[in-house]
Amino acid sequence: MENKTNSSVNQQVPGELTFSDKVIQKIIGFALADIDGLLTIDGGFFSNIAEKLVNTNNVTTGIQTEVGKKQVAVDMDIVVEFGKDIRNIYDEVKNVISNEVNSMTHLDVVEVNVNVVDIKSQEEYEEDSETVQDKVSDAASSTGQYISKQTSKTTRKAQNEVQERTEPRVE
Repeated sequence: MENKTNSSVNQQVPGELTFSDKVIQKIIGFALADIDGLLTIDGGFFSNIAEKLVNTNNVTTGIQTEVGKKQVAVDMDIVVEFGKDIRNIYDEVKNVISNEVNSMTHLDVVEVNVNVVDIKSQEEYEEDSETVQDKVSDAASSTGQYISKQTSKTTRKAQNEVQERTEPRVE
């Protein structure tokens, strides 16, 4: 009986490994999360409206890819933080994308096109990032606190009235 290693067995089995665009987009989205000065990847008008309504963790928004058998090309629109060096951000984005995609898939990133569509201060970005869902949650929380206070006041008042009615009126 012949003893074969896994690598020689795997080389003899026919097949092909391919990657969906969404897989590459997710790799890129997660990889770019910690780049200083990169506020967001802009997904365009309709995506931004959807993100304004409901909190989402969709890391693929705004990332377009073209995935081949050996290579990947990437296009994206970004928003950067005011006062940051945009050229350095771009260089870091290219480096991070190339390294992460290659280390996870062994595909070569042949092109990274980045279009800066806006510049915002950190405060502007945080204010703009608040969704309708956040606003409704805040309003519900405030309303709940108000109702709780009013209920407590009413309960105390009712308890005092009950106590007054049960005390003897004469000595």
